[in-house]
Amino acid sequence: MTHSIDNGIVAQFSGPLDHFDLSVAFELPARGVTALFGRSGCGKTTVLRCLAGLSDVDRGHLSVKGQVWQDDNHFVPTYKRPVGFVFQDASLFPHLSVYENLIFGQKRAGARANIVPIDDLVELLGLQDLLERSTHHLSGGERQRVAIGRALLSGPELLLMDEPLAALDRFSKNEIIPYLDRLFKTLDVPVIFVSHDTEEVERLADSMVLMDQGKVVASGPLSEVLSDPTLFIAKGPKTSSVLDVEVLSFSDKDRITEVGVEGGVLLIPGELGPVGSKRRISIAAKDVSLAQERPSETTILNVVPTRILDIHLLDGARCNLLLSVGHKEQNGAKFLARITQRSLRKFDFTVGQEIYAQVKSVSMVGGKNGN
Repeated sequence: MTHSIDNGIVAQFSGPLDHFDLSVAFELPARGVTALFGRSGCGKTTVLRCLAGLSDVDRGHLSVKGQVWQDDNHFVPTYKRPVGFVFQDASLFPHLSVYENLIFGQKRAGARANIVPIDDLVELLGLQDLLERSTHHLSGGERQRVAIGRALLSGPELLLMDEPLAALDRFSKNEIIPYLDRLFKTLDVPVIFVSHDTEEVERLADSMVLMDQGKVVASGPLSEVLSDPTLFIAKGPKTSSVLDVEVLSFSDKDRITEVGVEGGVLLIPGELGPVGSKRRISIAAKDVSLAQERPSETTILNVVPTRILDIHLLDGARCNLLLSVGHKEQNGAKFLARITQRSLRKFDFTVGQEIYAQVKSVSMVGGKNGN
């Protein structure tokens, strides 16, 4: 990999480490949220430790916003790296209050300016009513919100999070994710978090680094990685695609929102937000059926003209089709459809063919750009 000096993150780590040979390389933007994703034991946490300087490999390069933290002749130790690290266990100081835990992080910043002023951070994380409380009397979600605030108040240039929601039950996850979603949209600092939960990734991440057995198998914008039919992440029963949309209108009578995607429009039950606001939606591959001609009578709201971009066989019975919204070779939004190979043969679907996709269900997974 060519080491470009820019305002983002350039990382390359290779060599024997733990129980496998690590060989990863990726470049990330200077802001936004990146998910490190892959099966258990694939090396996600190891990469996070390399970024923090906690693990060293034979060959490593890391530059953050143009500053070289590591190369063949140079290694910045962990305590000198402006990194915030959030673990599964919040690891708060039990003898300090919530406010005192936050201030501890601020003291670590020294001469570095705070990423977010403490009053703003308290509001973004919903900690106003917890400041004087003992950490012994916090829920799991509340503890993690305090841990994230403490890490950010240390003035990091890079925030690393190692499965920060893994120890929480589903209720606690649903409680904390809106706070994180709102917080990440305000940060001018890159965030890299390890997760094995696709719902977390769909809601929080802008990009993804997909790993398998110590290697990076794909990296890029979240929508592109999730819609790649050749990757192992597209073979599971919960395979889905994410699309960024804009609210176009809302029918108060029907309680249906019309949203625009590249190449077309979709209809979604419920009120998604004000006109012009940006949203992110998810389409499960199993919730898409295909037809050669537009169905004349159907209760399905979204019958979308599409073009087949790729066909990838799975297990002898099923296959994934990569579709692009719109006919006539428009550069439309891409999403996956899961059908049987029997249906593939029956309808003789081919790459480049213009067909219609019936999208049975669309779910909103988050907002975008602060809207």
